Amino acid sequence: MAISAAAAPTSAREKPRLSFWQIWNMSFGFLGIQCGFALQNANMSRIFETMGANPDDLAFLWLAAPITGLLVQPVIGYMSDRTWSPQWGRRRPYFMVGAILASLSLLVMPNVSALWMAAGMLWVMDSSINISMEPFRALVGDLLPSKQRTAGFAFQTFLIGLGSIVGSSLPWVLTHWFNISNQPEPGHIAPSLKYAFYAGGLLFLLSVLWTVFNTKEYPPDNLAEFEEEKRRTAGLANGFRESFMGIFHMPRTMKQLALVQFFTWFGLYAMWIYTTPAVTSHIYHTTDTTSKLYNEGADWVGVCFSVYGGVSAIFALLLPLVANATSRRFTHLVCLVAGGLGLVSIFFIQNPNLLILSMIGVGIGWASILSMPYAMLAGALPANRMGYYMGVFNFFIVIPQSIAGVVLGPITKHLFHDQTIYTIVLGGASLVIAGLLSLRVEDADDERKLEAEPVTLPAAAYDAPVETDPRL
Repeated sequence: MAISAAAAPTSAREKPRLSFWQIWNMSFGFLGIQCGFALQNANMSRIFETMGANPDDLAFLWLAAPITGLLVQPVIGYMSDRTWSPQWGRRRPYFMVGAILASLSLLVMPNVSALWMAAGMLWVMDSSINISMEPFRALVGDLLPSKQRTAGFAFQTFLIGLGSIVGSSLPWVLTHWFNISNQPEPGHIAPSLKYAFYAGGLLFLLSVLWTVFNTKEYPPDNLAEFEEEKRRTAGLANGFRESFMGIFHMPRTMKQLALVQFFTWFGLYAMWIYTTPAVTSHIYHTTDTTSKLYNEGADWVGVCFSVYGGVSAIFALLLPLVANATSRRFTHLVCLVAGGLGLVSIFFIQNPNLLILSMIGVGIGWASILSMPYAMLAGALPANRMGYYMGVFNFFIVIPQSIAGVVLGPITKHLFHDQTIYTIVLGGASLVIAGLLSLRVEDADDERKLEAEPVTLPAAAYDAPVETDPRL
């Protein structure tokens, strides 16, 4: 079944505004999801190096993350579009299953004892996190009217930022506040890192369950048509085919955003893989993974990642105001350039404390990356294909990461002679290019001059007046 690129967003009725607490509940699961991702992003290179990986092997070992996203997210989006239960709704069953599997994976990961085990667990863990994460993006399009979508994605970004703070800083906190050792025995994971993964697994499960049990979803506008379409498109094989053919039937805005996303996520992938080896070698001047100095540097990278998460949480609350005063495209340009310059600045730093300034720029970029593309995209999508197209859009997150996983290792080894700091600079340049390309994106909501909804804490605007929809 082909889906026309010209299909306009349709809905049987305009969605009512949601209150502050309704948006809080529907977004809260992202706190735990991002805590899991933050633990992964800040520590997988550290785990791989502890298990004996060389710096030029890291990009290849990280390939599990984008490949699992490529396979899982589009199919989960397609399936969740075709799911409905009066008790469990459309997206919530996938939230719950993914949360259970991801939490178990986070418990197992720090107990690996060989490089192949760590690489294999990354496949399992990333697949599980993606099962929970993908439907959250579609939920904003499902439940929020167009005027609240920028605020909805910004609110998700706020909670993602909080999750980043917790997940990224946990190993450092456990070492410096609770005196849990951060030095591993050869071939084993440091105790502080083990307990950080355990705590992250618990937070992941509890936060997602909060959303599952405190959010109601709209039923299909026409249940008979919904069941007929589900019958015609039944089967996992059809889901794979539809998902991967969707790349040829994209709305124009989605095609333009695809190029922006390519350079964005190429740069982010370079940052996540190479920040730990770059900081420990370029600033701490060590590559010995069992040394106290290396592990101090690796812990500090986690703190720095928590800083960019915290900055993104704060800046996310300002994004709707900035976008309303200018445009989503210009806002995304400024934020991505700030993130790119933040990464490039690491090359000039020798005092670890100054990395905080670099991460402020990265945090501004991260806030926009997690909200502006999705806000621009949601206005161009058919309402009954929101999960499907959000899943297809994920191709342009995982494809650049997959390419980076193949090319960054050889580039780092042969062009940069294993000087990983230059790979970080390359990632920063990629973010700047993405920012410039964002000016080419056609944003239907901007063109209709819809009023952006600001997010404030507390936000009286979310609490009254709120329309009640009889389908909830």
